[in-house]
Amino acid sequence: MDDERKKIFLVDDVEFSLIRTKQILKSYYTVYTLQSSGRMFDLLEKVTPDLILLDINMPGVDGYETLKKIKNDARYAEIPVVFLSGKDDEESIVKGLSLGAADHVSKPFIPEDLRACISKCLYPLKNQEELYIDTDKNVSKPSILAIDDSPSMLRSIHFALHNKYKVHTLQKPENLPKIIKGLKPDLFLLDYNMPVMNGFELFKVIREIPEHKKTPIVFLTSESTPEHLSEAIKLGSSDFMVKPFSPRKLRDKIAKCLAGEH
Repeated sequence: MDDERKKIFLVDDVEFSLIRTKQILKSYYTVYTLQSSGRMFDLLEKVTPDLILLDINMPGVDGYETLKKIKNDARYAEIPVVFLSGKDDEESIVKGLSLGAADHVSKPFIPEDLRACISKCLYPLKNQEELYIDTDKNVSKPSILAIDDSPSMLRSIHFALHNKYKVHTLQKPENLPKIIKGLKPDLFLLDYNMPVMNGFELFKVIREIPEHKKTPIVFLTSESTPEHLSEAIKLGSSDFMVKPFSPRKLRDKIAKCLAGEH
């Protein structure tokens, strides 16, 4: 029976947290407790977990660096990683999501909330919407359309901006022409590296739409080479920002672009 249960790695340098969290989860999952990222990577050579729960503040290699290493290894990149941490300020949460974390649960946590988060990550809806439309009725909020193939990046953008803007998100850039008329965004946020159509190609598609010939377009991407920056400037982008991003700085850039200060 145990062989059929989902396996979870719980990585935290605080023994009490390991004991308490395992106690909460052990009736539902097979839980491996590990007090450092080094021990986790050693175990990964022998056991493939279905999900990793990861603290951020750990001595030596912290959670962010651990997540980067996981995502940069093809053997482990698809394993969902959830940050379980007392570091729950906006900057920290957005940084984790923008690096590829599936979600963030803040300590101290409610057991039911943690189990619900794990279940959502382990059993995602097969028909999850690739287009999210913000239904906020506040007409004074400018509308942003963020386009990125990473669901976690789109969540981080929405988390950072939703208090000030209506944030629509789209995972498949090639679907833009089908949905654009119904959204009327005041600004576009574009990733560069996307399948089927990259950000620069998408930029040209947007500019071919009559009502968006002058709509501000900001690139938000991990591509930060001089060549990419030069191409973005040549195309006429309003600004360019590198991931992982600061929520405050992104809001400042958007505000300036919407005010025509770029």
